[in-house]
Amino acid sequence: MAYKAHRSTRPVPPQSSPPHSSPPRSSPYQSDGLREDAPTRRSRIELNFDDPAILGTLFGQYDANLVRLESRLGVVIAARGGRVQIEGPEDAVVRAGDVLRGLHHRLATGLEIDAGALDALIAMSSEPTLEGIITGHHDAPQVMIRTRKKTIVPRSAMQIEYMRALASRDIIFALGPAGTGKTYVAVAQAVAQLITGSVQRLILSRPAVEAGERLGFLPGDMKEKVDPYLRPLYDALYDCMPPEQVERRLASGEIEVAPIAFMRGRTLADAFVILDEAQNTTQAQMKMFLTRFGQNSRMVVCGDPRQVDIPGGDAASGLADAVRRLEGVEGIAVTRFTIADVVRHPIVGRIVEAYEGKDA
Repeated sequence: MAYKAHRSTRPVPPQSSPPHSSPPRSSPYQSDGLREDAPTRRSRIELNFDDPAILGTLFGQYDANLVRLESRLGVVIAARGGRVQIEGPEDAVVRAGDVLRGLHHRLATGLEIDAGALDALIAMSSEPTLEGIITGHHDAPQVMIRTRKKTIVPRSAMQIEYMRALASRDIIFALGPAGTGKTYVAVAQAVAQLITGSVQRLILSRPAVEAGERLGFLPGDMKEKVDPYLRPLYDALYDCMPPEQVERRLASGEIEVAPIAFMRGRTLADAFVILDEAQNTTQAQMKMFLTRFGQNSRMVVCGDPRQVDIPGGDAASGLADAVRRLEGVEGIAVTRFTIADVVRHPIVGRIVEAYEGKDA
């Protein structure tokens, strides 16, 4: 890797600061995983990146990535050329160094980075077992999904477990709040397997009636009625494949997007099948869907058990019933996401916590 690091751990006078071509930015010493009364032991590390071509992207426009790191982890970062000094609470300094190495590794291997990738690495840096995956060290396996348009890497600790389950299990239940990547990562895995020929078809399904709304009151034919309910699945598809390929495969039947009612009576062989918003299926619908499983297929069932919209509420949901019956069965995996795994804008996590947290 094209960087070197030197670390010292010692008491640092509050007024001391690393050399910088401009005054270092101030930063509050409280943030992700840190408390106001955290130990006063501070440290400083120095990283040296000897690939100037990517420093601009690594640091961000007007050092935006460094500013974000300072704000989230409560450290002070000074950069001059390829030399970066990080000072602050010891644990936060180590995490900030891991995040910068992780960002550099992604850029060096041709991956793009954005605010979401930075936030993901910050979140994952609190997991010591993920060091190899974050930095590319220690011969750790690279967990990623490659599609025509982008390479998807895990953005939370649970997404790593989820990606591994998607690559190895026959049926995967993905449970958790909005914004955790349940459906998006599943669609990406499905697209990857379709373009490599591991499966012949991609089938995306959703319950067509939610929150008490009825299709009969919507204008148009059946396709026009159900397409608005399936739009999130289309959005994920277009994000992973060029539009012309999506349209061609939809026309040929290689990709099918349909409400769950259209699955009845079929055997889905050589297919990657995704059921989204599964908490809004009835128990009978869920049993019907799961028993469509065919040879050389994979099924992913995504849903948020706390967002049941069908009459009867939680007791009628086919998702909770299926997980209760099938968890622990060979070939079936259950991945549970939490508020901590929300990978959209940080405010989404705060909104979910406000609605579903312990004080809700």
